[in-house]
Amino acid sequence: MPLRFNSLLRQADIVPASVRLLRHQDGRADKGRSPYELWREDRQVFETYQETQSPENRSRLQADYWASFVGTPAGETLFAGFYRCQYVGLNTVERRWVHTTGVDPVNSCDLYSLTRDPQLDDLAGRLVLDWGAGTRSWIQRADNQDKVVLELRRDFQEPAFPGFTRFVVQMSALSTLPTSWASVLSASRGVYLLTCPRTREQYVGSATGHLGFLGRWLSYASDGNGGNVGLRSRDPSDYQVSILEVAGSHATTDDILDLESLWKKKLQSREMGLNRN
Repeated sequence: MPLRFNSLLRQADIVPASVRLLRHQDGRADKGRSPYELWREDRQVFETYQETQSPENRSRLQADYWASFVGTPAGETLFAGFYRCQYVGLNTVERRWVHTTGVDPVNSCDLYSLTRDPQLDDLAGRLVLDWGAGTRSWIQRADNQDKVVLELRRDFQEPAFPGFTRFVVQMSALSTLPTSWASVLSASRGVYLLTCPRTREQYVGSATGHLGFLGRWLSYASDGNGGNVGLRSRDPSDYQVSILEVAGSHATTDDILDLESLWKKKLQSREMGLNRN
């Protein structure tokens, strides 16, 4: 029989019906940084982030406890902490997000008082759940969803690199990638794809330099276009970054450029995208 999260709650004398499971995965809190990145880098900012919620979720969030989880870059559901929860009310003053220009006007959001409960605190960063297919359903009742525990790690570990085929991130997240991921991407060259969520355009490019994919992508992040004519013709955007093909270790620059041309032809990124050559 698999270990289930509700068994851990009962061992701590916590009734599952009094617990809401929250899987945080959006990037509204800090310049697009994911909740996982906030939790990993600054717990206080993470907790400020989750204390503010939309009023439309009020009935679903009301409970004695919140069990908070974060979606990792590898798609895991990692336990972030267990909190006693108390609803405070609507914000009575304008509320500005930490490190951002975003502002919540008066009476626009619900505020909660969260106190970290020590009973399950030692599992934070170590316990990985099977959340199931419904990741959009980020608020769930523990008594209705007895989640399976996939892994209980000895210590907190950065998620393993998902592989080149499954690697998909926003450009704004490149500077906060796990060190092991950055090493892999810096040591690899090949052909990549940028897609703009705003204009729905795509750009095929190649990484041939000594810092590989990551070095090339960071040049885009620094100036918004990396010197490319097509990208310069558009306002800066938080492009989605993915890898189309990884070049072999013996591939020459010309080999990689040939692969780039082939992918431009396949995806018609000259005719229907941002490539200009």
